[in-house]
Amino acid sequence: MQVFTRVVETSSFTRAADLMDLPKGSVTRVIKELEAYLDARLLNRTTRSLSVTSAGAAYYEQCARILAEIDEAEASFTDVPRAPKGKLRVDMASSIGRLIVVPALDEFRAKYPDIELTLGFGDRLVDLVQEGIDCTLRIGNLDDSTLVARRVGVFRLLTAASPGYIREFGAPKSPHVLERHRAVNYFSSRTGRMINMNFQMAGESMNVKVTSTLAANDGDAHLQCGLKGFGLIQVPRILAQPHLDSGELVEVLSEWSPAPLPISAVFPQSRHLSPQVRAFVNWVAEIFERCTLLRNSASGFEANSPVKQGSENSGRGS
Repeated sequence: MQVFTRVVETSSFTRAADLMDLPKGSVTRVIKELEAYLDARLLNRTTRSLSVTSAGAAYYEQCARILAEIDEAEASFTDVPRAPKGKLRVDMASSIGRLIVVPALDEFRAKYPDIELTLGFGDRLVDLVQEGIDCTLRIGNLDDSTLVARRVGVFRLLTAASPGYIREFGAPKSPHVLERHRAVNYFSSRTGRMINMNFQMAGESMNVKVTSTLAANDGDAHLQCGLKGFGLIQVPRILAQPHLDSGELVEVLSEWSPAPLPISAVFPQSRHLSPQVRAFVNWVAEIFERCTLLRNSASGFEANSPVKQGSENSGRGS
């Protein structure tokens, strides 16, 4: 099981052998014997690629859970609690990494020096098992599936425009007059779908499609287009605040705040026992809680809150 999970996580017999200090031939033999014993093909391999079959993915989830439980059982017999150690691969939206996680990494390294952390950034769809990713940080509402989510924070959005845009088009007083305005649209890099502007006030909520001749699927590019006066934008306040303070952006429709977007740590059910994943998620929740612009009013594990790997989120600021 240890050999198989390491091969899946590295997508390589050679890499798995190196990490486990085993001859590559031994790793190959173990996998062949495992497939023969189970009478099932677990991996598809060619001279250039290696992928997990559907049976292999299901078996991997079971193996990861069992191995994590073994580690936890053994740790319970030690007088001194074991510090989390080992490899941990995390994927996250770019803005979360740039603004929140990376600036605080020295704190994480000091607290967990034995965790070997690999960080991936972007808003693309990831397959946690196929790519050997232990945890993802994602923005937006998540659909039901076999994955588990813990809400760690929230992105509070605002609507803004540059002073130049306001001089030319004026500041909208209500979402109902946006047909006379234009926007820089944001579209999901996962689905290609344009994300309409969202507004809510006094229990009323509406999605508005605003005329646009420009769209972006990257949070920084989206923000820069707004700064250049190309149209109204809806962005996380934490991204916009420095530009609001400098006068480069002006908040509009402040009484019609867009619906906030939850930020969740997402991982396979088998990984919730992993000391590395638990340590990382707890730490991320702590640093989000310290930031008033990201603080989550309902943090903690949502019992059996499954989510879909390909779930839709607005991705703004990701």
